[in-house]
Amino acid sequence: MEYVTHSHRHGLTLFHAEEPFATLWTEVVNVIESITEEDIVHEFEKSSRVSKSLSAVINKLLCQRLTRLGWARESPIFAQAEYMAGDKGRFRLDFAKDVVSIEVAFNHGEAAAWNLLKPVLASELNHVKKAIETQAGIIITATEEMKIAGGFDSAVGTYEKYINHLEPLNNVLTVPLAVIGLKAPTRFRVVHLKEGSKTIGKCEWVRV
Repeated sequence: MEYVTHSHRHGLTLFHAEEPFATLWTEVVNVIESITEEDIVHEFEKSSRVSKSLSAVINKLLCQRLTRLGWARESPIFAQAEYMAGDKGRFRLDFAKDVVSIEVAFNHGEAAAWNLLKPVLASELNHVKKAIETQAGIIITATEEMKIAGGFDSAVGTYEKYINHLEPLNNVLTVPLAVIGLKAPTRFRVVHLKEGSKTIGKCEWVRV
């Protein structure tokens, strides 16, 4: 997949220049770049009866490839039991490894501020006992063009929305962050078709 990036509090400088941040960043971008359009279409066609967009497929492919590299999935931020379970993973990171947190953000735009805040909670001191101590975060989300081409729900928050949140939240988002926006596929689009009373997604190849 192709992508664009945005830096907050010198996040990209950190990820490109210092260890172990540079190694962890390379793992993440190598995983993203390793996911081909054929991979996405193959997985989507297996799940299109229940999935209308590419979000679940991309999540699955990222999860498979990151966990192979030792990234912990659904890592709890806090060690106290009441924050480790339930509540739809509100106090869990999508992935974490060593000093870096990752949020894969394909959910509702209203969750953008919370998704940006979770790597901060994982990296800053807190009155609640911590389960993890990271020092920087990566947000992976869809660009506006991916949202359209990938059949995403209209309410999904996009890369552009996340970038827009950074300035007003600057004093709250106190750790280095890098936002990655996944670009639209170049050779196919997701179209929505009616099948009886259900709407299903279908990959439609386009000429380039």
